[in-house]
Amino acid sequence: MLTPQDILQIGKKGIAIEVIEKQIQHFVQGFPYIKLDRPAVPSDGIISLSETAIDQYVKKFNHELPGLRVVKFVPASGAASRMFKFLFEFRDKAKMDQLKIQSEDPVFTQIREIAFFDDLRQEMLRQGLDLDHLIETQEFSPIVDYILTEKGLDYANLPKGLIRFHRYPEGARTAAEEHMVEAAEYTRDESNFARLHFTISPEHRNKFIELFARIQSYYEAKLNVKFNISFSIQDPSTDILAVDENNQPFRNPDQSLMFRPGGHGALLKNLQDIDADLFFIKNIDNIVPDRLKSHTFRYKKLLGGYLLTLKEQIDKYLKNLLTNYPDSSLVDEMVHFAKEKLFLSVPKNFYSLPHSEQFSLLFNLLNRPVRVCGMVKNEGEPGGGPFWVIGKNDVQSLQIIESSQINLDDAGQRSIFSNATHFNPVDLVCCIKDFTGKRFLLLDYVDENTGFISKKSSGGKTVKAQELPGLWNGAMAGWITIFIEVPIITFNPVKTVNDLLRKEHLNN
Repeated sequence: MLTPQDILQIGKKGIAIEVIEKQIQHFVQGFPYIKLDRPAVPSDGIISLSETAIDQYVKKFNHELPGLRVVKFVPASGAASRMFKFLFEFRDKAKMDQLKIQSEDPVFTQIREIAFFDDLRQEMLRQGLDLDHLIETQEFSPIVDYILTEKGLDYANLPKGLIRFHRYPEGARTAAEEHMVEAAEYTRDESNFARLHFTISPEHRNKFIELFARIQSYYEAKLNVKFNISFSIQDPSTDILAVDENNQPFRNPDQSLMFRPGGHGALLKNLQDIDADLFFIKNIDNIVPDRLKSHTFRYKKLLGGYLLTLKEQIDKYLKNLLTNYPDSSLVDEMVHFAKEKLFLSVPKNFYSLPHSEQFSLLFNLLNRPVRVCGMVKNEGEPGGGPFWVIGKNDVQSLQIIESSQINLDDAGQRSIFSNATHFNPVDLVCCIKDFTGKRFLLLDYVDENTGFISKKSSGGKTVKAQELPGLWNGAMAGWITIFIEVPIITFNPVKTVNDLLRKEHLNN
């Protein structure tokens, strides 16, 4: 049902008509549920290491780091509006009641401790308002306005990366600044460069550029490092057509096609376009002040050192398979490594195959992108976790699975999901280069059946939206995946404004 104008609009986005047809097919057919076999747990899919072993992997990483090109990759396009959901609700109630509203909520009772308090007071003072007086008289409505709207901090319209998270004697730091400080520790190469890449929204690009133009030289002097900071936006070609309830293209008031962003799975293309030996991937809001960073550094380096150790062995085997004729003992060694160290499934009939097929099968098993993922013990946080999944031809693999990917109406699947002992904090280190140093084509390793469909509203009408397979879910389904247990202290997300008042985020 596409018009010539539609085809022109689709072409300008860089999307092939065949892709649009596939998107509509997904809307019509839906996505199949993932089939869980069991949770990944320590001794069965999750690696637990001794302090001595951790020390060795940290030492390995520190030794190799100078000669590597390491990039810290931070998805940072998300708006902070959800972080201030409570304040929006308070603001609406305050306007409706036209009353002074008293509150025992931490954002009011402890507001002087919050990192952006000094900025807030200064902005209000410019308008002739005394913040301290308003706090004492419990007149919170103007305070909320100056936090959320453009008359003050305008935090409702900023991304989380530009919100001040932590207070220091020399001034408060934004989340983006804290990622800079982290990057200086575990991406610094022999030329003293630390590399950091943010994926951002187009409307926030100038604000990020302004921030780093203002602060970069300060942190370079403070940390004795040279920063290489880059940005990218979600490629328009990864947007997904929206449809109505009859799975027909949904149209804007001007009759143009409505497209929606494809979710964080769209960032796979951003990752593909960056040249790096290793990537550290971490969410923008999962950072801590300096007094707790030693834990972060230790376990980041553990993940990196573990990946480097595995990659050395993988590359050694691949070169051998390509250039030599491995004897039976070496083939046995490779099979054991694939099964026990990489948690890969080797066909039961492997040894009945001709030698040439054995070599080809092993080569294809080992020659893939690798990710090592930190996993923390489950303490009730929402989100995905590590599982053994039954895939095509009943092949089992380790995957990070979200609740939306499984059939929770199935009692057996619901029980497996609820029995997970660990949680995914989005703490990954990745290698996307093969043994020759060439980048893998990451789209080849995506499970396209792991997308997600949701319903939205536009102009009073229902819109069906679709998301691509999640970046650390289906987008990496075909990768070699390793799960390592890391302590909960490495996971300190800021989902609401009150999280900034948790002891982990107070720098005192």
